[in-house]
Amino acid sequence: MKLQSVGIVSPGDMGQAVAETIKEIGLEACTALDDRSERTRALAHKAGLIDRGSLRRLVEHCDIVLSILNPGAAVDNARAIAAAMRESGRKPVFVDCNAIAPQTMREIDGIIRAAGGECIDAGIIGPPPRNKASMHFYASGPGAALIEQLASPRVEVRILSDRVGDASALKMCYASYSKAAVALGIEMLVAARRLGVDDALDREMRETSADNLDWILRRLVTTPPKAYRWIPEMLEIAKTFEDSGLTPRMLLGAADVYEMIAATTLGQESPEQARAKAREGRTIVRDLAG
Repeated sequence: MKLQSVGIVSPGDMGQAVAETIKEIGLEACTALDDRSERTRALAHKAGLIDRGSLRRLVEHCDIVLSILNPGAAVDNARAIAAAMRESGRKPVFVDCNAIAPQTMREIDGIIRAAGGECIDAGIIGPPPRNKASMHFYASGPGAALIEQLASPRVEVRILSDRVGDASALKMCYASYSKAAVALGIEMLVAARRLGVDDALDREMRETSADNLDWILRRLVTTPPKAYRWIPEMLEIAKTFEDSGLTPRMLLGAADVYEMIAATTLGQESPEQARAKAREGRTIVRDLAG
């Protein structure tokens, strides 16, 4: 199938950037803004997305629908898309791009197929693809090669296998380090400040682990506005690891750290607000410790 129109649910920070790359390669990018927040509407408008209003109309007009949202809402969104497929009689390919466990992905695959649709498992690794940033778009499952049509200079598509769950499994393993390790680093720096040994820790880290310290501080800059989404992501990784015979407890602890951050003033900002304030990592540590 030659793709012409792509639906995005929802155009948040990542979804908006993906939509922009889709438009750049000549495809139509659509969304459904009924009952969405003013922020989501503003992001969609800025990216030039076509608003189809309801999910039913989105399903009716698109060849493929990408689900890019809070992983805690992934299953409910799949159910809503399946309902729209049944109501409209149209079955666009559904691509779940969320940070979810393979078990959750297989549940979603069952929901979409029960409605007569096709489902592709996808995992996004990397930052939102805007400006000079790029991402890797992994896909698996029958028909995963369809996603290759979404490749662009800032989006590299990599097909893993014909098994639903493989792309999600890779995402879970990668995020267990890229995000859970950040949670541990944040906890280390906040604890040191509260205990009054932050200057001594900084000196020691500079002498022995400067690269690790710089990595944590860089990641801290963009973490607070995303913390609320990373709570369910850590829970999905915990489920993934427990199913493979490993302990879920480290990931449950990371979820606790992100829950703490999400409850702060910093955690309640949008990514756009945080970028505008351009705080340094050490400033964020100070604020979290306070």
